[in-house]
Parts: sequence; C-alpha cells; structure tokens
Amino acid sequence: MNTSQPDFDPLKLENQLCFPLYAAARRVVGLYTPYLKPLGLTYTQYLTLLALWEYGDQSVGDICRLLRLDCGTLTPVLKHLSADGLIRRQRDPADERVVRVSLTPEGWALRERAVEIPGQIGACLPLDPQDAMTLYRLLYRLLAAEDACSEEQARKEAASS
Repeated sequence: MNTSQPDFDPLKLENQLCFPLYAAARRVVGLYTPYLKPLGLTYTQYLTLLALWEYGDQSVGDICRLLRLDCGTLTPVLKHLSADGLIRRQRDPADERVVRVSLTPEGWALRERAVEIPGQIGACLPLDPQDAMTLYRLLYRLLAAEDACSEEQARKEAASS
C-alpha cells in the first residue's frame, strides 16, 4: 500500500489496512470451530476460559479488559458458561457492585481437553515461527497504539466537559 502514488485511492478495498486484518481474523477464528465444537464452546467462551485458566478468579470488569470486550458482549457468554456448569458468578462481598467469576471443577477439567487446541491451530496456519512472532508483535503494537489513542480521546473529552 503506497499512499504517496498520485493515483492512490484511499477508499479502495485493497488499500484498507482494516480489511485484511478483518478477513484474516475471521478466517483464523473460524479455524477454531471444529476443535471447540466437541467441547461445547464458542470462540468467545474459549477466550473467557483461557483468561480464567491463566489468571484465576476475576471480576467481570477484569475479564472485559483482558479480552477487550464490553460488558454487554461478555455477560451472555458468562451466563452460558455458568448454565453449563463451567464457571460460578457471585457478588464480591467487599463490594456488592462487583461480580466475580471463578472456574468450577468442571471448568478446570475442560482445560485438559483444550490443551491441544493452540498446536492444532498453529499447524493450520502457513507461518514459520519467526513470521508468527513478527505478526504477534505487530498486532500487539497496534493494540497498544489504539489503547493510547483511546486514553487520549478520553482525556480530551473529560477536559472539554
């Protein structure tokens, strides 16, 4: 994408950085379906469990931040995981406004069934380890830049209020 060319059209689909990111993300997420379906999980449920397996008990807000999801998106996911007996949701006794999420023994046991998924997905992706690490670093750099931009926008909005 060479934006300095005189005939560069900023509205052409092929000139959008967002499009290959979006299309690749959809394809990669789709690769998970045949591995998650036997576990009875959606991709978002899997991400939620990953966060809980790694960090243990968390507040709903903490999970939202970890997964970069809003509460309205995460709440139905948590309800489903709770109904399936994989997590427990309870009010924090120190602050009734906070809902804490913890894994049940069944939720912890599911980890053993999911442990092979990252390797199975990696085998489906045509990236050597160096390219995969480069892509990983670039994506996290984009996320960090977006975080900084969002924080700056929030500061400007607060200052103008």
